[in-house]
Amino acid sequence: MATAGQEHTVQVSGALCCMNRFQVLRKVAPEVCELTERRHIVLQSVYLQQPIGRRALAAKLAWPERMVRKEVEFLREAGLLETETAGMAITSTGEWVLQGLKGIIRDLHGLSDLENLLARRLSLRKVIVVPGDSDRDEAVKKEIAGATAKLLAEVLGEGDVLAVTGGTTLAEVANSFPAQDEGRDLLVVPARGGLGEEVELQANSVAALIAQGLGGRYRLLHVSDDLGEEAMASVACDPKIREILGIIRSAQVVLHGIGTASDMAKRRGLSPELMSHLKEYQAVGEALGYYFDCHGEIVYTTRSVGLNLEDLSTIDTVIAVGGGRSKAEAALAVLSTGHQHIYITDEGAARQMLEALDNWCE
Repeated sequence: MATAGQEHTVQVSGALCCMNRFQVLRKVAPEVCELTERRHIVLQSVYLQQPIGRRALAAKLAWPERMVRKEVEFLREAGLLETETAGMAITSTGEWVLQGLKGIIRDLHGLSDLENLLARRLSLRKVIVVPGDSDRDEAVKKEIAGATAKLLAEVLGEGDVLAVTGGTTLAEVANSFPAQDEGRDLLVVPARGGLGEEVELQANSVAALIAQGLGGRYRLLHVSDDLGEEAMASVACDPKIREILGIIRSAQVVLHGIGTASDMAKRRGLSPELMSHLKEYQAVGEALGYYFDCHGEIVYTTRSVGLNLEDLSTIDTVIAVGGGRSKAEAALAVLSTGHQHIYITDEGAARQMLEALDNWCE
C-alpha cells in the first residue's frame, strides 16, 4: 500500500510527464525562454532576408531599433552573424545554431501537442504547425513553405503524379526546394486552370517549379479557370486537354492552398452579383474553385476544367496549406469537408482554429 509521500511523488511525476522540460523552464525562468525566442526570430529573419541592414530588420520585425541593435551585437559577438557591406548575414555556425533551435522553439511553444490535438479534432491523418503567425511576419510563410517542400519530398514515391494549385503560398513552396542533383520519376501537373493573375502565382508556373525542385517532370494545362459553359465543353473535347485531365485525375498526391472567400472572389474577378451571393450565404473559405460556409457546405462553384471536389475522394494523399490567424475560419470550413488528409499551417492559425472549435462546442 502506497504511503502519502509515495502518492504525492507519483502525482508530481504524472504532472511532469504532461509537461515537457521547456514548459517547466518557462514556469521558473520565463525570461530565458523569451530571450531564446527573440534571438531565434532575429537569426531566422536575417537568414531568410540576408543581406539585410539593422534598420530594415527593425522595420520588418516592428521592433524598436535599440532592441534589434542589442540582439544583433550579442549574436555577432557569438559568431552567429556577420556584417557585410550590403548588410548582415548569418554565418555557418549561425545556420547550425538556427537548425538546432527549431526543435527547442517547437517544444517551447508546445507545437507537437498542438498538432496532435488539431489532427484529432479535425479527423486528419497529420497536422504540421510551424511557429509564428504569417499575418504578422511574412517570414513565417517561408517556414510553412519549407515544411511543405520537406513533406512532399517524403510522401512522393517513384512514378507518382502530384497535382498542385496556384497562389502565393504554393508559389513560395515552389521556391523552397534545395538544389536537386538527381532526377526522380515524378510528374507534377496543375490541378486546375489558371486564374489569369501574375504568371508566377498560376498553377502551371507552380507545377513547373515544384517539378524542378523535386527533380521530376511536369505537364501543363493551358486553360483559363473562368471559361464559359460552351467554351469549357469545347475545350474538354480536345484530345490533348482530355489526356492531361486524365493524368491530373490519376494523381496520387494533391497539394492545394486555402483562401478566404472574399480574397479569392476578388482574385477571380467575380461579378458584384456573385460577391453579394457569397456574402448572403456567408461563404468564408475557398479551395479548388469551391466556396464554403463555416459548416463546409458549398455555396458557390466556379466552372473549370481540372480536379473537382469529388475527385479528391479517390486521391491517396490530399495536402492543404494555409497560415495566418485571418485564414483560420476559412481553413476550418475547407477541412470540415473531410476531403483532406494533411494540413500544414502556422501557430497563429492553429490556435485560432482550436479556439473557434471550442466556441462551437459550447
